[in-house]
Amino acid sequence: MNNTITPPKPDKEKPKVNEAGQKLNEFTGQESFRDTIGTLKEDGSRNWIMPKKTSGKFTTARNIVATILMVILLAGPFLSINGHPLLLLNILDRKFVIFGQPFWPQDFHLFVFAVLATVVFIVLFTVIFGRIFCGWVCPQTIFMEFVFRRIEQWIEGDGFKQQAFNKKPYDTDKIIRKTVKHILFFSFSFMIANVFLAYLVGKEQLYHLIEDTPANHMASFIALVAFSGAFYFVFSKFREQACIIACPYGRLQGVLLDNNSVVVAYDYVRGEPRGKIRKAESVEEGKKGDCVDCGLCVQVCPTGIDIRNGTQLECINCTACIDACNEVMVKTERPKGLIRYATQNEIANGEKFKFTTRMKAYSVILALLIGVFTTTLFLRSDVETTVLRVPGALYSMEGENFVTNVYQYQLVNKTTHAQALTFQIPIAGASVTHLGKDHHIIRLKEEEIGKGLLLIRIPRKSLTGVKTKLRLEVYNAQNQQVDVAKTTFMGPSR
Repeated sequence: MNNTITPPKPDKEKPKVNEAGQKLNEFTGQESFRDTIGTLKEDGSRNWIMPKKTSGKFTTARNIVATILMVILLAGPFLSINGHPLLLLNILDRKFVIFGQPFWPQDFHLFVFAVLATVVFIVLFTVIFGRIFCGWVCPQTIFMEFVFRRIEQWIEGDGFKQQAFNKKPYDTDKIIRKTVKHILFFSFSFMIANVFLAYLVGKEQLYHLIEDTPANHMASFIALVAFSGAFYFVFSKFREQACIIACPYGRLQGVLLDNNSVVVAYDYVRGEPRGKIRKAESVEEGKKGDCVDCGLCVQVCPTGIDIRNGTQLECINCTACIDACNEVMVKTERPKGLIRYATQNEIANGEKFKFTTRMKAYSVILALLIGVFTTTLFLRSDVETTVLRVPGALYSMEGENFVTNVYQYQLVNKTTHAQALTFQIPIAGASVTHLGKDHHIIRLKEEEIGKGLLLIRIPRKSLTGVKTKLRLEVYNAQNQQVDVAKTTFMGPSR
């Protein structure tokens, strides 16, 4: 006997819908948009998103923001402040420059505070404004929507034209257009890879790699080709799936958003029940909401969702649907804002935005972290000093009254000018001798690291026991104390 339950066949003429008129899954009764992400078809194959271009105040604003950010991003490694690049993240040489200010591995504590402050800021920003960063600031979105998507629309057409172009068989015209498109895609990917490499190694090293033959810098050349290939793959193949599947921030928003978060939202109270209506037809006459079910909000979405189904993880708050919907509202002589930036509480209950307790708590934590970071940054010394006893070395006696220890030192000049440094010990009768040198001044060029050996001599009567805490003060040529190093001095028991 076969106990398999056969699901009922769907009624194609009368599909199941919810109260808002949204199509439901024929078997589960759940809203169908929750079954898959926008980039997948029902058979599991890839659904290539080809959005329609939009126009409007938000699109204009995004164009301006994207242009400014692209100029900053592309010019960043080639701009200099006080002889330093605007941004340099040279991990191999452990050299970092942020807004023209050099940082060293010794400044790792600053990095920790900066990362913590950034994370809390992202959390706070997301709690208040949702995923607006993704649609307005993220480099992936900026390059995808304002460079590569524009190239594609220029060559293959916009929206439905592009879909029709991709469905037609390959002929001479299609081959030429596809070839030109991918050549431009890889060219821009190669340019982005060069800029990315400049952020890592600096513009001087990049110029040297460009002028020299690849055979002399095979590792860098392979890295450049790999970066170019990765960018080409992301922008030509992976595309919006980077936002939907790979981006951890997209997952983070799901646990941060609540009904008080400002997101791109569809006003279902005003818009439902949706349906085709005549121009200037009132809601009372047609017994319908303001949504004319034109589908433009779906056609312009770069991640392929229907914003009328509510907030979804694919939504990057790009506002394309707002501009498209506002245009329709103007044509049908209805108020703008059917899709707008709003909180769910505003849509459902008409409540104004509230700065909640959770937002206040995040704000306090962020303020504290910024305060600690700023204080630590301003208290950072121009010279970083490390003094350690030579491993395995014992103390020595000079007669009955003096004890000597040998130390290794490292001095890091964090400034952009040369330094002449000396060690001093605030103990009467103590002295410092530089082994292997005939002078006691350590001269360092800008951003140079100096290393050497010190022989420290201290009167026995000044020691407090087998281990004595020792303070070494570092002075510059103007006799100003620039740093202090602490270590221990070994001696005989008293």
